[in-house]
Amino acid sequence: MAHKTTSDIGEFGLIERISAIVAPTLSASEGLVQGIGDDCAVWRPASGQVEVASTDLLIEQVHFDLLTTPARHLGSKAISVNASDICAMNALPRHALVSIAVPPSLPVEMIEQLYLGMAAAAREYGIAIAGGDTSSSRSGLVISVTVTGEAPEDSLTYRKGAQPGDLVCVTGTLGGSAAGLRVLTREKLIMMEHLENNETYSRNLMADLEEYSGAIQQHLLPLARLDIVDLLHERGASPSAMIDVSDGLGQDLRHICRASGTGALLQENRIPVNSTARLIADELQDDALAWAISGGEDYQLLFTMSKEEYEKISDLRDISVIGAVTPKEEGILLRDIYGITIDLEALPGFDHFR
Repeated sequence: MAHKTTSDIGEFGLIERISAIVAPTLSASEGLVQGIGDDCAVWRPASGQVEVASTDLLIEQVHFDLLTTPARHLGSKAISVNASDICAMNALPRHALVSIAVPPSLPVEMIEQLYLGMAAAAREYGIAIAGGDTSSSRSGLVISVTVTGEAPEDSLTYRKGAQPGDLVCVTGTLGGSAAGLRVLTREKLIMMEHLENNETYSRNLMADLEEYSGAIQQHLLPLARLDIVDLLHERGASPSAMIDVSDGLGQDLRHICRASGTGALLQENRIPVNSTARLIADELQDDALAWAISGGEDYQLLFTMSKEEYEKISDLRDISVIGAVTPKEEGILLRDIYGITIDLEALPGFDHFR
């Protein structure tokens, strides 16, 4: 059966289909006055709250590859990475504006799957997809998502604010996304080799890679840690500084330290490395710890907190204390299992322009 393309149904036909898919998310927002269908979306912030906003671009062949990324997973990730930025401010996400630039030859079914993924993630986080824009693209699929959120002003947490003596904490496990990407990249190379040799590529990607599914899922379907933000609010625990781990633990810790004017000392044996990442690293003769420190896209929360505040959440097993904040002149260091210190300033993280 021939697939319809965006050029077959036109811009307004595409908008009608998108509107129908995201309409159920609008009920998530009590403050939404006007969603899709006018020149602007309109919402009313809750009394006593401040509003925060974040935006991200996802560009084909820069952030994702449609050969290894299902469109529905991509849509979910597009919402999640923005929701994660809101969570990193200790705020709760509320509304999203989504814009896409689409090659005219792209099947409409793929765009629908993309938005079905977005709508599913939006419902998970209580986000209303309130509007956006569509355009054609000559160079691949481009997705731009802006998410707004709300928080009491005195609850907002910035990258600045860390103090010497504070604990350095991180949620979940690290390195899984980088490991999952390595596996998918390897599989793509095998697929391309088969095509170049006019051979049939017969693997069922997800079924045949079941043993790596934990890492692949962490890469394709990251989850914003809204649950942690809810717990922090519920227990009245206040981080002194916070960021989400998008560029790698080392890089994002440097962001906190530079904004706060501090150093930090991490303990290697306390860093929660994803177990599947260790398995994959052994197989590929690589280093799972390096993926945890420099890999990025884990979208866990990295935060600092005084020892007194940490007592309020010390029973939570999904939060690891991995080090402490130090004076700036002591640098940003990692102490390995042999007691040797490594300068984290020298380790790479993700940089779009390098």
